[in-house]
Amino acid sequence: MEICVIRVNFANMEQTHRTIELDTVDAYNRIYGFETRHPLVTVVDLKEANGVLGTATIKYGLYAIFLKNGVNCSLRYGRRDYDFQEGTVVSFSPGQVVEVKGDAGNDPHPDVLGVLFHPDLMFGTPLAEKIKSFSFFGYSELESLHLSLEERAEFLHCLEMIRHEAERPVDHHSGALLSGYIQVLVEYLHRFYDRQFITRHKVNSGIVDSFQRELREYFKGVQLKHGIPSVGYFADKANLSAGYFSDLIRKETGTSPKDLISLQLLSEAKYRLATGREDISEVAYSLGFEYPAHFSRMFKRMTGKSPSEYRRINN
Repeated sequence: MEICVIRVNFANMEQTHRTIELDTVDAYNRIYGFETRHPLVTVVDLKEANGVLGTATIKYGLYAIFLKNGVNCSLRYGRRDYDFQEGTVVSFSPGQVVEVKGDAGNDPHPDVLGVLFHPDLMFGTPLAEKIKSFSFFGYSELESLHLSLEERAEFLHCLEMIRHEAERPVDHHSGALLSGYIQVLVEYLHRFYDRQFITRHKVNSGIVDSFQRELREYFKGVQLKHGIPSVGYFADKANLSAGYFSDLIRKETGTSPKDLISLQLLSEAKYRLATGREDISEVAYSLGFEYPAHFSRMFKRMTGKSPSEYRRINN
């Protein structure tokens, strides 16, 4: 695979598959031929681009939020492809790797609007801590946000505020104002995702049912030899990212999947302590713990009693 250093002439970029480390706003603007008006943030409209990306693997060092109108390209996340749908939003954060697949038969300037910003923009602002709570930055493209017409209008209004401020001369107020406008945008996206979870309740209920069934089966089957299951294990079974899966389960049940795993583990532990003759170490190993001391600490933290105290009371 050819590695493309960003400081090169990007002519004929679409002819090869490159890996691009996108760690500055100017790097992104140079790919598409945009002027860099602010070093840490840019609002883009790819219909107005003077350059073409083509097919490439992008390693994000920026935050990015895109609104896609029309189907002109696809993305690959892990082993699966995703075609953009009309009026969908995808978000990326530093550290994510995304494969963009161009199609020479499509419009090279797709109807895509977006904002990209460097983490340094948030330094010393409330958004620096707040952004960690917006878990949708960790969702996969398969879990895109689908906007209503009203939501789309609010999204575009936020972009316009960011663009207007980004094009002003930089002063001591620029960072705080831009960070504030971006926070408004991501707060809206958080609200819109909550709405999407509600409107997909029927589908989500099926995912919850499958998770609860698979969780029970895990502790009754041979899978325990692989250790205590992670949230990611069940997310993979649902073909979802761990972040989206966690949010879905929490919104549907009021409890995080991590806590539900712990509760199922505790239920199985209580049953084995109360009805079996295995010593405490054997119970711990049979439940997937590598060290019995870890099992004892977990059990006492959740019940207020050690495993041996619980067994003595219930026997």
